[in-house]
Amino acid sequence: MTASNKSPFGPLNGLRVIDAGTMIAGPLGATHLADFGADVIKIELPHVGDSMRHWAPIKDGKSLWWKVIGRNKKLLTLNLAKAEGAELFKRLIVDVDVVIENYRPGTFAKWGLGYDVLAAINPRLVLVHVSGFGQTGPYAQRGGYGTVAEAFSGVASFTGFPDKPPTLPGFPLADSTAATFAAMATMFAVYERDQGGSGRGQEIDVSLYEPLFRLVESQVIGFDQLGIVKQRIGNRLAEDSPRNTYQTRDGRWIGISASSQKTYEMLVHAMDLPELATDPRFLTNSSRCQNADPLDEIIASWFSTRDADAVLSMFESAGVVAGPVLDIRDIAADPHYKARGNIVEVEDEDFGQVRMQGVTPRFVRTPGEVTHTGRALGADNDTLYSQLLGLNETDLQRLRAEKII
Repeated sequence: MTASNKSPFGPLNGLRVIDAGTMIAGPLGATHLADFGADVIKIELPHVGDSMRHWAPIKDGKSLWWKVIGRNKKLLTLNLAKAEGAELFKRLIVDVDVVIENYRPGTFAKWGLGYDVLAAINPRLVLVHVSGFGQTGPYAQRGGYGTVAEAFSGVASFTGFPDKPPTLPGFPLADSTAATFAAMATMFAVYERDQGGSGRGQEIDVSLYEPLFRLVESQVIGFDQLGIVKQRIGNRLAEDSPRNTYQTRDGRWIGISASSQKTYEMLVHAMDLPELATDPRFLTNSSRCQNADPLDEIIASWFSTRDADAVLSMFESAGVVAGPVLDIRDIAADPHYKARGNIVEVEDEDFGQVRMQGVTPRFVRTPGEVTHTGRALGADNDTLYSQLLGLNETDLQRLRAEKII
């Protein structure tokens, strides 16, 4: 599937956004909006650019990660820390719907760009702040990378195996989750402004740790009512058994989850172990959770004597809920990923055709698209400063010389 270059597209066509963030959480939130047709202008520091331009993987001195997170955006350079840069920013936001930033709390206000200032210029503006610990509270001024947020959220404390240290994910989970919540919250605020009748924008405060904390739904109430402190139990869940990944004879791995009685009975009958359906230790999900060790040993032993393709074919025929553990090599060749358009080919100014994740979720009538990858620093400076602010070449040369753009 090749990405289209047609414009306009998507359900957010007409929404105007400034991405004033850095790294992942703020910019990825803006990328979500851009993927669905929002007109997103990405602002970067002159001569330096977003730090994501320097993140691995690197090919020919250029970040491949930047190609993804910078996609679908128009690119400006502007030094917001300089007074004239801040003044130019104020002119840019006159007709903008949304600004997303993820500097340490108070930074925008220090630059003279606090919400009160921006809202006086554009009362309809939605200003989204993304930070490690939020804009308020005793930890607001602490540095807040995703690793810290993942630890602070409590998720790391019960992720991993009991005889191993708390485990962090192998990608920026906190940043990516916060970015998704930021995009969601942005649209809530735009809906309230436009459909709720207020006609006014507002500030949104997104921390890195709170979206993860929110997603672990039973953690607080379980502790409050039963004193439960979730522990590390590997790939299992205290609430669900059997639930694990099992290695097959040919060295591959298959994941299963069979918490409901129906799915459990379908599993054990497909394995030709009907006695597991009547064993008193395994009669209910609750009893299976209490006897997870012996059940896991039986299932693991069964998997170890069979090849993965045979197991998956057998399970599919029997309607068992199971799936292989895929790596990116498997994903790139998988027919379902292909049929769903999960990977798209996009024209790139440096590398020709490149592949990256497509847009999700899928809209049937007004789908999102990937129209272009992340491009060169300041790629749209001349065009946008001329069109939006009426600056001429003399103005631009002076601003460049003074390192404002």
